[in-house]
Amino acid sequence: MIKRFQALLQWVFLRVEGLFNAAFGDRINPFYHLGAITFFLFWVVGASGLYLYIFFETGLSVAYSSVVALTENQWFTGGIMRSVHRYASDAMVLTMVLHMLRYFAFNLYHGFRWFSWITGVMLIWMVYATGINGYMLPWDQLAQFVTVTSFEWLDWLPSFGGTLMRNFIYSSAVGDRFFTLLSFMHLGLPLVVLMVMWIHVQRVPKARTTPPRPIVIGLLLTMLVLSLVLPVHSQGGISNLAQAVTSVELDWFYLAIFPLLTEWPLGRVWALVVGGSLVLALLPWWPPRFRRGAHASHQVVVRGVDGASAEFSVREDETILDAGLREGLALPYECRNGGCGLCLCSVEHGNIEHRPYQRSALPDAQKARGKALMCCAVPRGDVVIDVEGFTGAAAQAAEVHTATVAQLERLADDVMRVLLQLPEGKTLDFAAGQYIDILLDDGQRRAFSFANRPHASSQIELHIRLVPGGRFTTHVFEAMRVGDALRFEGPRGSFMLRESTHPILFVAGATGFAPIKSIVEDAFERGVQRPMRLYWGVRQRKDLYLLALCEQWARDHANFTVVPVVSEPAEGDGWTGRTGLVHEAMLADFPDLSGNEVYLCGSVKMVETAVPAFIAQGLGEDACFSDAFLMAAPAQTQQ
Repeated sequence: MIKRFQALLQWVFLRVEGLFNAAFGDRINPFYHLGAITFFLFWVVGASGLYLYIFFETGLSVAYSSVVALTENQWFTGGIMRSVHRYASDAMVLTMVLHMLRYFAFNLYHGFRWFSWITGVMLIWMVYATGINGYMLPWDQLAQFVTVTSFEWLDWLPSFGGTLMRNFIYSSAVGDRFFTLLSFMHLGLPLVVLMVMWIHVQRVPKARTTPPRPIVIGLLLTMLVLSLVLPVHSQGGISNLAQAVTSVELDWFYLAIFPLLTEWPLGRVWALVVGGSLVLALLPWWPPRFRRGAHASHQVVVRGVDGASAEFSVREDETILDAGLREGLALPYECRNGGCGLCLCSVEHGNIEHRPYQRSALPDAQKARGKALMCCAVPRGDVVIDVEGFTGAAAQAAEVHTATVAQLERLADDVMRVLLQLPEGKTLDFAAGQYIDILLDDGQRRAFSFANRPHASSQIELHIRLVPGGRFTTHVFEAMRVGDALRFEGPRGSFMLRESTHPILFVAGATGFAPIKSIVEDAFERGVQRPMRLYWGVRQRKDLYLLALCEQWARDHANFTVVPVVSEPAEGDGWTGRTGLVHEAMLADFPDLSGNEVYLCGSVKMVETAVPAFIAQGLGEDACFSDAFLMAAPAQTQQ
């Protein structure tokens, strides 16, 4: 039964997350940042609550009037703050429940994760207690209902034996001391919640407690709009303990259990709450595991560039990424939920279990070739993996560089050459074929390959293709000016020329020519004499924006040849060269690819189609190197 429910939840989460990825990109998908969003909402609740407390009077006779004055007399600050306080509190419950439900759906609460799960259960009930206590403070009709009903429920416990409800028999029995106690609880409980939240994330390596800036801005704007459109007001006038409250509007995020308290026997409600809490708390140990070696760890060896390697232990049911981050390794990752594809690796030896992930991040063709996502890969024995770009270094914050636009040159109708000038006296050490991540104002990234060879100058050459509707590429073509500043991280990637004696076959699709240009020019500079043959595929002749340069290379270097391929030649353009798909042109020229090295750069669809065809025609899997770009994924977008 549990397995079926989890499978259903997985299906729902994966599809909803896929829709959000398509709409916003995986980097700002809120489902990948539920824990961090909860932390942010806590600070919003805390900041707004402190402002309200400055103007709040804790005396029983003045509490209601102070809240009304705060809400109505300074609606532009106090009223908005009260509404934001309410909506942020509700949103915090929602994100906490979704966060726990997602971990349950993907079975991420067994084994060593029991600690985070238990503290999460504790946090949910502590947040509920804090929120319910908050509804007692305005001392309106809703506060009276919540207070009386809550103490009546607590009074059912044998330890109280009816002593609590005696305070509510007569209005005179409830005084300022009682109300001060309620206020003190509302200040003290959040501090305990914060402490438990801090403890909760201690066993999560590299846990994020701050969501991306676009999510922060979106949340703040949403709460502000709600506060203006649906402001929060006190209900029914001041509390009067001499009269029973007959009608209130409940906040169903915090007070959903209160109708049961008025309709059910109180003992049954206690059984529901305590029993449900125990079930949640015991889930990490259900079903019981009796198999031998259930808690055994496995060894993972990570191999990277230039012989770099690292070895670490992975606990039972721990992903390779979590274990590597726990060891402090600089492994590539972003979403940690199988949505972005940045943590792609090749499993060279051993078996792994693939946790659920988005097919767009790991297509079936790549999975069949032994690829895996480290954030979703759980070893089932000792494993050896290869990670592109891994240097064996410890994780550290990526350095952010700043450059200015030195030149803009339109190479084709939809291709712009952008030259970036580094600050005076500064150079960037990169390898031919690598790329940089342009940082946008809201924290999103756009990846573009170096099109110039290393150490050529203090400038960086990028080839940017206009993508219809593309936010950054549209800016480049319509609004970017010489002198504009750009921030970027990098260099990144390991699409680099390997040292060997094999002939080299380059396959480029459209602006996939950029990293090939960098590699070829670097090879010429270093005196590489291996035969090099470039197949450059485009839709129409006009898209071969630097064909003249390639032909000049062929005239100057006897070991280089270029083969342009046009898939959809236009009438009247005079094209007499090769037509069709670029990878098929290469396959036609090389019936047997054994003994060659292939470097392929283009769209994901192109790579997925070409690589299996190359291998089927004799190319060794260890001799095929690809760099696929995905238009919809900000972390890897070549736009």
